[in-house]
Amino acid sequence: MAAAKSRKLGLEIDARLYARLDQVARRNGQSRRFLLEQALKHYLEMVVPSEGTLHPEVLRRLRRSVEKNRKLMKLLAD
Repeated sequence: MAAAKSRKLGLEIDARLYARLDQVARRNGQSRRFLLEQALKHYLEMVVPSEGTLHPEVLRRLRRSVEKNRKLMKLLAD
């Protein structure tokens, strides 16, 4: 099996954000690179696909509202 390829990425981030990243990495015994890769993976797999869709809490509240107002909606439709 071929080794996974990697690419270099140079970036500039907020100093406070970097300090938090460094603190978490040290506390967990992980590298900053690992944490950044995990964060990017999570963003690409979980956040990007859900853009443009309803947040689960919004959907729950909508369903609750529809159920609560079902009688009123039926009266208005008739």
